[in-house]
Amino acid sequence: MKLYSYFRSSAAYRVRIALNLKGVSYDTVPIHLTKDGGQQRQPDFAARNPQMRVPVLELPGGATITQSLAIIEYLEETHPAPPLLPADPLERARVRALAQIVACDIHPLNNLLVLQYLKRALKHEQSEIDAWYHHWIIEGFRAVEAMIAPAPYAFGAAVSLADVCLVPQVFNARRFKVPLEAFPKIVAVETACLKLAAFDRARPENQPDAE
Repeated sequence: MKLYSYFRSSAAYRVRIALNLKGVSYDTVPIHLTKDGGQQRQPDFAARNPQMRVPVLELPGGATITQSLAIIEYLEETHPAPPLLPADPLERARVRALAQIVACDIHPLNNLLVLQYLKRALKHEQSEIDAWYHHWIIEGFRAVEAMIAPAPYAFGAAVSLADVCLVPQVFNARRFKVPLEAFPKIVAVETACLKLAAFDRARPENQPDAE
């Protein structure tokens, strides 16, 4: 398998964690999102993903899958052990709900394309952009903090899709200096997860394209 990835992309970070947890070997194909006008806009990559975003997972036969949650669901179905979703339908829904808070509510508002649009098209100052970023992280994390009870992971003794999505978002929050003192349960989950080799290997600083 090939994973078209950018070391700082939290969506690609999610997929790296899932691949590592599942024990699936893959080759990383770096796609730099700011160099050369954004390598994701080059024709060969756009042919793989018309949305021109990472990650993209290319299967051995050449088929491609886009969108991090779709990729992780594919991995869950084709490599069921260890499971990232609980067997109980209610618990499964709760895990998916938290994952979607991150992937569907927090992350899209703070995506690189959004931040670039605020700066380039709408001419906002960097301080205003930082305030925007902090606001939406904090709004989302308030909900997440109320939903989890670290034991030691977000939903108990087993890592789930919730952890896979949450840890990269915490990385982003730290990168943009979002204060996390109000979120001790989130920080505890991050600490527990990063002790695992699958999470550690997926860290942005451990990627071949890290700068």
